Amino acid sequence: MIFANQSVSGEIKTKIRKPAVAGAFYPSSAKALQSMIESFLKKAQSPEIKDAITGIIAPHAGYVYSGGVAAYAYKVLQGRKIKRVVVISPSHVEYFSGAAVYDGTHYETPLGLIPVDAEFARKLAKKSDRLELSEHGHTINFQGRGEHALEVQLPFLQVVLDDFQLVPIVMGEQSYETARALGRALADLIEDDRTIIVASSDLSHFHSYQKAIELDKKVINAIKEWDYYNLSRNLQGRIWEACGGGPIVSLMIASEYLGATEARLLKYANSGDVPMGDKSRVVGYAAFVFVKAKKASANDESFSLDRKAQRKLLEIAKKAVETAVEKGGVYEPSADGIESIMQDRGAFVTLKINGRLRGCIGYTAPLKPLYLVVRDVAIQAATADPRFSPVTPAELPLLEYEISVLSPFRHVRHVNEIKIGRDGLLIKKGANVGLLLPQVPVEWGWDRETFLQETCRKAGLPRDAWQDEDADLFRFSAFVFGEG
Repeated sequence: MIFANQSVSGEIKTKIRKPAVAGAFYPSSAKALQSMIESFLKKAQSPEIKDAITGIIAPHAGYVYSGGVAAYAYKVLQGRKIKRVVVISPSHVEYFSGAAVYDGTHYETPLGLIPVDAEFARKLAKKSDRLELSEHGHTINFQGRGEHALEVQLPFLQVVLDDFQLVPIVMGEQSYETARALGRALADLIEDDRTIIVASSDLSHFHSYQKAIELDKKVINAIKEWDYYNLSRNLQGRIWEACGGGPIVSLMIASEYLGATEARLLKYANSGDVPMGDKSRVVGYAAFVFVKAKKASANDESFSLDRKAQRKLLEIAKKAVETAVEKGGVYEPSADGIESIMQDRGAFVTLKINGRLRGCIGYTAPLKPLYLVVRDVAIQAATADPRFSPVTPAELPLLEYEISVLSPFRHVRHVNEIKIGRDGLLIKKGANVGLLLPQVPVEWGWDRETFLQETCRKAGLPRDAWQDEDADLFRFSAFVFGEG
């Protein structure tokens, strides 16, 4: 069999990926397309960024819905000397393992041909067995369907940039492991500030206007806080929503290794914000830029709660336990308008009697508002800790309550970043995950190496697994308070 891009002699010829959604997601006329994009860019009020940029996040819906938001991301690229653009998209058309780097020579839009950086693509595909040089996810199938999430980014790039080469990547699945492999491979190959990465992603789908804002805020906060561990985990668990979560995590990991220090939100909106937009079923959109800011971001600032918030959370924990133990019911608390406890945070509740542990359960991920997390884990600490029998009514007056509110998780690149007494640790290697709170090494008198070893042991891994190339360490702090 002879393919369209191959001669009888085996010589590789031009292989062009034709437009699949021109005339549907964006105009098929070059003049109308150019005019529409320029109109979007003129209206976008993006700040001037003088620092180097590693990448952007842009939405991928039809231009009439998301083009105005995408323009905020693309406007920061205008005037920059970019020679290569890596565009990462999810696959809506075809499922396959890993990620496919396009094996052709060009992508085409109504604005013309874009050459593929074939040499970079080949090198990238060789970096991991989760990456392949392939047309999977790129081709237009027999029904005429082709992946739109990558394609819709290209006309914007053609308008804001001079000549550039493209590295088109479609993720057939969006596991943490594939995103990690892609992000690290890109960081290894990108040598200067003339290559940028575009992560193509919309946010929540088909919720009411207000519900979409609530859901999208969770994803946006995780990106701003650079917590790609919990972002990936909650997207894979379908707790949060972003159809391009894998591309976002890949970009965050690559940007981390390339020296970016800040993820800046440029614009958020949803499809209900456009004229005549239906607010009953909307899709969320965000534009981000990743910046090598000269001044470090505030991501590592310690999280804290004022006394009013602390008293309220302790009250919720106590009433939740009493309601569960005495009545077998679930306490329904109010946040009393305290903004800090209405934010999504992970937390642990520890119960003790006469200083001895009686139960401890927590959520490491920011799954819901803090005051509800404290309610839930307090009940579980009293009734469902497998190490102890359930708390009895007679024990209620004896219980001592301690609450640990977790900060976002930050990847540990060098173990000397870890500070005993400040940091908790989480290790992830494949399906094995283990976590220890910051109090643990202090209570046991461990040094840093012992702390690392015990975290590995908690995950069911060898004690030296923290040194493995396939293992990731994340640190976090905990704001700890109790009745005393």
